[in-house]
Amino acid sequence: MMIEPISDQSQYKCPVNCKVVGAILDRIGDKWAVMVVETLSDGPMRFNAIMREIGGVSHRMLTLTLRGLERDGLVSRKAWPTIPPKVEYALTDLGRSLIAPLETLGQWAIENRLEVVNARIRYDKAKEDC
Repeated sequence: MMIEPISDQSQYKCPVNCKVVGAILDRIGDKWAVMVVETLSDGPMRFNAIMREIGGVSHRMLTLTLRGLERDGLVSRKAWPTIPPKVEYALTDLGRSLIAPLETLGQWAIENRLEVVNARIRYDKAKEDC
């Protein structure tokens, strides 16, 4: 069953669509998903190359992340029937459309990092004083 696009922007605020948006943001807001999209933005890569490029991600977590991104249509997986198997991952058109928004969000995070850190310090101090 295919879902129709939302034509009325006010529909984004209804509870059903908030859940849909939340589910998608859970996927694309995950730190490993962001790192995979960034890594694949330069072109297709094999699993171990992605793992080396990202660093710090476990084999299992990268596998789960790639499967989730593939399921959501953001990443494609191409396997060749060779020994050992060769598998390559690439961003789909939909995945590539995510690069610019993630770069914008990343830039915002960099520009506002100190303000966020200071807000956390003030919040934590106020909680300690209670």
